[in-house]
Amino acid sequence: MANAPSNPILYDKIRAVEWENGRLKLIDQRILPGKFEHLYLDHLPESAKAITDMVVRGAPAIGVTAAYAVVLAARDRYKENPNGWHKAIQSDLDLLAEARPTAVNLRWAVEHMRGLINAGIPGNPVMRLLSEAQRIHAEDIAANRRMGELGAALIQKGSGVLTHCNTGALATGGYGTALGVVRAGYAAGTIKSVYADETRPWLQGARLTAWELVQEGIPATLIADSAATYLMKQGKVAWVIVGADRIAANGDTANKIGTYMTAVAARHHGVKFMVVAPTSTVDMKTPDGSAIPIETRAEAEVLNFGGTRTAPEGIQAWNPAFDITPAELIDAIVTEKGVVTNPTRDKMVAMMQGR
Repeated sequence: MANAPSNPILYDKIRAVEWENGRLKLIDQRILPGKFEHLYLDHLPESAKAITDMVVRGAPAIGVTAAYAVVLAARDRYKENPNGWHKAIQSDLDLLAEARPTAVNLRWAVEHMRGLINAGIPGNPVMRLLSEAQRIHAEDIAANRRMGELGAALIQKGSGVLTHCNTGALATGGYGTALGVVRAGYAAGTIKSVYADETRPWLQGARLTAWELVQEGIPATLIADSAATYLMKQGKVAWVIVGADRIAANGDTANKIGTYMTAVAARHHGVKFMVVAPTSTVDMKTPDGSAIPIETRAEAEVLNFGGTRTAPEGIQAWNPAFDITPAELIDAIVTEKGVVTNPTRDKMVAMMQGR
């Protein structure tokens, strides 16, 4: 570990979302790690479907994708009717905003772009909206690098850490939120070992986090979700580091299913729990976790594995995609604006206001 490079930018090779030659370019995350392929999208409806179908996933990456999708819609609507595109695009924006319900970044990006449109853009809107989408993308990467630095500074040298789901470059505009902390911590030598939960039923930890860490040359160990508690009992991790799809005003956090049980186990074993997410993920209009809508996905995702039925016919499945971790189980929320320890509503308000 002492020989690890000191520059965290060296661990920044991957981009899940790109704008290339007038098209939206996405890594198809459904088929990683077996295949590495890109999808190229030209229209908003197919972009919304890519979000729903989890071609792209992770709240920040969804937000960046949505911003670029608005550019595609504006191009199509302006071509159809240069004088009436402002009204015609409203239904496209509504469709896009409903692609996935839990991640607040999606609706934030759509409403931000809608605000620009409704304020009035003279002439062809494509370049103006593209410039804004690229700004959102660049700011997300910069925010992730800042969060990486802030989060890594909380970790004592030589620590082991545990991640859940995928929170890296594949889930963001680039670099990552929780996995950005891992990148920065490994580069600084504070993180000695990384453990990744496999994250059923989509296996984002096994397929995506593990893939990212291999690509970056960061040594890591994959574990079953159910092994996390025993790992903590062995004293092998000092921090659990996760992302968030929505953070309520009081600090309650919605994240991939399994996060809540990991937080409970961490508190029992004296392991610190860190949530890393940009301020665009903080929803001050949502008072607490009970008001966060939780997406329920198809039963087939639990009843099947790798396309093969693993459960008997006639059995039912319950498949919530997220759960809520209460603020009292969180030791630190890290955003690009700073760190909130032992979060409360007052502390979240102060952080959002820059106080």
